[in-house]
Amino acid sequence: MHVAGRIRVDRRTKNLARRLRKGEIAVIDHCDLDEVAARSLLERGVRAVLNASPCFSGGYPARGTPLLVEQGVPVVDSLGPQVMEELREGESVEVVDGRLFVAGRPLAEGRVVDQAVVAQEIERSYRHLRDEWSAFLENTLSYAQQEKDLILEPFPVPPLRTRLRGRPALVVTRGPHYKEDLEACLAYIRHERPVLIGVDGGADALREFGLLPDLVVGDMDSVEDETLRRVAERVVHAYPDGRSPGLERVRRLGLDAQIVRSRGTSEDVALLMAYEAGASLIVAVGTHTGMIDFLEKGRKGMASTLLARLKAADRLVDAKGLGQLYRPPRQYAGLWQLVLAGLLPLAVIFGVSPPLRSLLLLWWLNLRVAAGF
Repeated sequence: MHVAGRIRVDRRTKNLARRLRKGEIAVIDHCDLDEVAARSLLERGVRAVLNASPCFSGGYPARGTPLLVEQGVPVVDSLGPQVMEELREGESVEVVDGRLFVAGRPLAEGRVVDQAVVAQEIERSYRHLRDEWSAFLENTLSYAQQEKDLILEPFPVPPLRTRLRGRPALVVTRGPHYKEDLEACLAYIRHERPVLIGVDGGADALREFGLLPDLVVGDMDSVEDETLRRVAERVVHAYPDGRSPGLERVRRLGLDAQIVRSRGTSEDVALLMAYEAGASLIVAVGTHTGMIDFLEKGRKGMASTLLARLKAADRLVDAKGLGQLYRPPRQYAGLWQLVLAGLLPLAVIFGVSPPLRSLLLLWWLNLRVAAGF
C-alpha cells in the first residue's frame, strides 16, 4: 500500500467531512467508524483514511470501515493519539504499508485495513455481539422505567408558528441510507405537502433535495449555518437541567429559537412534538431504530426511542429501508429512452405526410366514437 496527499485533521469526523476536498486524506480519531460518517467521507471524494484509533472495538460490527474498503479507499488504523497532536491541517503526508511519513520523517505506524482484516474483525464482533446485546437490553429496560413519563405525560410542545394539527409530517434524520429513503419519498412529498421537519443534519439532507424544511429540531451541532438561517422555525433540544449549547450557536447567528428539555434523542423530540401537536401522520426517514444504529451513535440503550415510538405508533410510518426495498433492474433503466427513440421517426413521418396525418385523425375519431366520448 502506498498513498500520498494533503490531509484534513479533526477528531469529529462529521466536521472534517465538511472541509474535505476531493483527493485529500482524512485523519480522524474514530473508534468503531459508523456508516453515516463513512458515507460522508466517500461523498467528498476522500483519498484515504488514517485513524488514530482502531476502526473496530470488537463489541459490535461497526459498518463504516467495510464500506470504505469495499469502495477501494485505503484505510490505516491504530496510528496512536500522537498523530492528532503532531499533524497539521493542509500538510502533505505519505503512507507506505501502514507507516506514516511527514516530510520524509516517520511519525507513526498502524495497521492496513484490507478485506481480510475486515472479515476477521466482523467475525470477532459477532462472537461478542450476544453480550453487547444483553447489556443493551438491560440498559434500555432500566432507563425505560425511569423515563416512562415520556409516554405517560403530555410532551411539552413549545408554541410553534408552523401548523401541524391535521397535517402529515415528514421527520428526516441523517441515518443510514437516508438519501435513498428520502428519494423514495419524493413523490409522496410532492403530492401530500407534509410539514418538513429536519433533525439537525436532516435539515441539510432536505435541502440537498431542493426542499426547504419548515422546522429544524436538535442540538444544532451538525446543521449548516445557511440552513438555520433559511428555515422558518428552530427548536433547540436542551438537557433536562436547561443547559443548551445549541441555543448559544443559534443566537450567535442572530436567530431565535424555541427550547425543549428532554432526556431523549433529538429524533425522539421531533417525533413526540409532531405527535403531540396533532400531526395526522408522521413519516420517519433515516431514523435510528436498531441496536447497531444506537451503538454507532455511542448510545448504550434506546429507552427514550422505544417509548417515543410506542406513543406515536398509531400515526407513525417508518420509511427506513424504503429506498432499498425495490430497485428497477438496470436493463430497464434506459427503456424510456429507447421508446422515445422509436417514436421520434414515426412522429417525423406523420408530421411531413398529409395523407398519413389524415389517416391518423380518422383513426382517432373512430376510437372516440367507439369509446363513447
